Parts: sequence; structure tokens; C-alpha cells
Amino acid sequence: MLEAVERKINQYILDLEDKDIASIISKIPAGKRLRARLMLEIAGDSLVVVKSAAIVEMIHAASLLHDDVIDDAYTRRGVASINALFGNKSAIMVGDILYSKAFYELVDIDREVARIISNAVVKLSIGERRDVALSDSFNTNVDEYKTMIYQKTAALIEAASESAAILAKKDREIYKTYGRNLGIAFQMIDDILDIISDEKSLGKPALNDFVEGKTTLPYIYLYNELDSNDKERLKSMHKRVLNKDEQNWVLGKFKEHNIIQKAKDEAFSLVNEAIDLMQKAGEKGLETIAIKMVDRSF
Repeated sequence: MLEAVERKINQYILDLEDKDIASIISKIPAGKRLRARLMLEIAGDSLVVVKSAAIVEMIHAASLLHDDVIDDAYTRRGVASINALFGNKSAIMVGDILYSKAFYELVDIDREVARIISNAVVKLSIGERRDVALSDSFNTNVDEYKTMIYQKTAALIEAASESAAILAKKDREIYKTYGRNLGIAFQMIDDILDIISDEKSLGKPALNDFVEGKTTLPYIYLYNELDSNDKERLKSMHKRVLNKDEQNWVLGKFKEHNIIQKAKDEAFSLVNEAIDLMQKAGEKGLETIAIKMVDRSF
């Protein structure tokens, strides 16, 4: 079923009738296609579902192009990012083209689906801005962090799940909750992997989020466990490249206070709630997807 989504994406790109743009887009790594998988699992592979899934994946790709420019990221999923290959201007413009083409196609889908997906993109954009603002200083507010990752990551996954439920004439609220929980947990696990995985698995340097100024859930939990001197030391490392001794100190403190397990437990709690909903709905495939999204190494 996923192949049909890939073909539809390719068709939408060919519709642009621009070989240069198509060539650049072809260099964007496809990734896990999580949002499309969810939609197909919930609603099947009818043409309207395939189109909707392709649109959502194009929106996601556009957001990543902009995200890499904002973060000055030169790799994406282990390969050179579009901004590294073609420059920031091209990455932004191609992202805009993908957004625009996605919205152009979205107007032919169900009106309520179009409303939900377009509103998710508004949330996503606000989340991107919130992420940048929070990176200006060491954030210790868990609620601020959770709001940001909901907007930046979970909102589009939530919208994909709810939209698929509408197209399949299923209970939209159940699937909306499933998508929201999965999206928040997915980002929490991403933030944890930035700390515990190696550079080869991540496709970027370990502890890179902290260097970029992102105070993710593990760092907030760690800060709250430290004494005043260690609090100041951790904050002094914020938004700069750490030497080996500093990296080891941070990793040692994570281990000493069992922070990684605490953060994982929170992510798994959200996923377990989502799994319970899917068990009640008889959705075994979505149960499996939920488990895979948190039990992973990259």
C-alpha cells in the first residue's frame, strides 16, 4: 500500500513540470513514512486515502526542509541535507513549493479533512517558532517543552490519524488521541536517542540537541535533580560544543539520577494509553506501529 503513496507523491512532483525542482526533491530521504502508514492502516488504500497520505508526507517533507535551515543542519537521516547540497535559499523555496502543491491538492479532499490538516500546519509553524524561542535560554519548564513538541511534531501525526478516521467513517476522537499520544512519545524518544545513540545511528553528532540550545525533557529532569552548583554547571554548557570531559560529566549525571529511564517511562505511558485505545477498537496493526515508534534505536 505504501508504494501507491510513493507513486502519488512522484505524480504530484511531475505535475510541477520542472526538472530542476524534481531533481532536488528526489534527494530528500523518504524516512519512515509514519504518517502515511498510519493513514493506510486506519482507512485502507482507496484513492482518496492514498492522495491524503501523499499530501501529508509532502507537508512533512516541507517542514523538514525548513527545519534544517533553521537548525543549520547539514545532514538529514545520515545523508547531506538539501540546504547543505543546494543552499538555504533553495531549501526554503523547495519547502514552499511542497507546501503549496500539497495545499493545492488538499482542496479536492474532504472539506473537514482539509480543515484539520491545514490547521495542523499552522500549529506546526507555531511550534517551530516556539522551538527557536525556547532555544534562546536554558528552559526548565516541562509544560513549555510539551506544548512545543505537540505543535511541532505531534499535531501533524494527530491530524493524519483523525483525517484517516473521518475518511474511514470511524470514531475520530479515538484516533485523534492515538495520533497525539504517538506523536508526543515519538518526539520524546527522538530527544532521548540524541543522548544515548551514537553518531552513526543518528546521522548527526550525539548530544547535538543541547549544542543547538534545545533543552529537551531529559535535560529538564536532570536539572531538577541536581544541586545548585551542578545546576549552574549544566546551564553553563548550554548551546555550546562540549569537550569529551563535559560530555562524560553530563552522561554520568544522567546515569546517576536514572533520568533516561524516567523520560522513557513517560513516553511509554503515552504509548500504552494509545495501545489501550487501539485494543478496544480492534486495531492490531496500529498497536504494532505504536510499539515500533518507541522501541527503536534511530
